[in-house]
Amino acid sequence: MMLPSLNLLLQSILSGIFIGALYGLIGLGLGLTWGLLRQINLSHFGLVFLGGYLSYQMSTAWHLDPLLALVIVPPVFFVIGVAMQWVLSRFAITPFNSLLVTFGITVMIESAIQGIWTADYRRLESHYSDLKFTIGKLYVPVPELLTLTLAVGLSFAVWAGMRYTDLGKALRAMAEDGPIAAAFGIDARTMSLVLAGGCAALAGVAGVCLALTFTLTPSQIFAWVGVVFAAVMLGGLGSALGPLVAGVIIGVSEAITMAVASPSWAPIVSFSLLIAMLLVRPGVAR
Repeated sequence: MMLPSLNLLLQSILSGIFIGALYGLIGLGLGLTWGLLRQINLSHFGLVFLGGYLSYQMSTAWHLDPLLALVIVPPVFFVIGVAMQWVLSRFAITPFNSLLVTFGITVMIESAIQGIWTADYRRLESHYSDLKFTIGKLYVPVPELLTLTLAVGLSFAVWAGMRYTDLGKALRAMAEDGPIAAAFGIDARTMSLVLAGGCAALAGVAGVCLALTFTLTPSQIFAWVGVVFAAVMLGGLGSALGPLVAGVIIGVSEAITMAVASPSWAPIVSFSLLIAMLLVRPGVAR
């Protein structure tokens, strides 16, 4: 095994930060629904890819600037998230049942994507794809930098909202002790709808970022599940900043592994970190 040059190692770390930010951005909405609503929402991944394909459609067929998708897609997905939660709330959904139900929804979304855009690879070609600048000898692509900026900004915005706003305090109280929160006048049903809509909107933002930086294909939906799950569990269920920090740690670890050893070893990193954490803190996934 030959050690990489310093420049290659630094470029790999920078790339790991960028991909880790995307892990954290995708995991933000998933972690909130899991931690606060007690729902393991696999359809979140389907919505992320649906958002990516919609931004691809807007750019290629409608000739809109890809960044306009950040204005159009999230509000649409908020409505979709509210509708999905309204349906789920009509039934007594346990965490395990939510996993099964939302897995079915994800399969339906994947089938719909294949029916509309086929299973071929799709690439969002825009003038942003070629934009990059250098810091010393390091290359910084603008789409990846945009993803990092959005991930950090949204994570801190959600953290501040959960900590300092009445809505955030109500959501935390509902998750901590639903009956007591209801006794103080908190409408758990409305809070759940708002939270589900917000998490779906976050999935839409992540989908736009995914389309800006990666080639899209429906079969890749489930390839992201494992590493994002690891980021969510490492960062803490219901945490706003945890998935971002954990995602960056996983992304950098994977990038260094690929630079030092081989790309085939990279997937081992996230699950090794997850297993190690579960051995140290076995109650973290409860």
